[in-house]
Amino acid sequence: MNWLFILTLKSILGSIIGSSFYAWFKNTKVGVWFQRHVDRLLAWVAHRYHLEILTREDKWLQQYPLLANRIVELERQVSILANENTTLKKESEKAKVKH
Repeated sequence: MNWLFILTLKSILGSIIGSSFYAWFKNTKVGVWFQRHVDRLLAWVAHRYHLEILTREDKWLQQYPLLANRIVELERQVSILANENTTLKKESEKAKVKH
């Protein structure tokens, strides 16, 4: 029983110290360099082995489904308006050429 308590305490303290170290380390030049290379390596692994990585956006969309639906609807409306704008520009250019 004593051994289990020691292992649990060691695990908790190790994670606290590791988290504190990373909070400091990620803002240093070496930390930024290291994180960039780790991100590049993970992206390569995901591409090579065809892994889908759940992104922050996907997590956010799952947490806030009503807002996600509103954003999707707004993007659809913007796409429609952009297509209409393109069509109107083409028609306007054709009308200028005729005159």
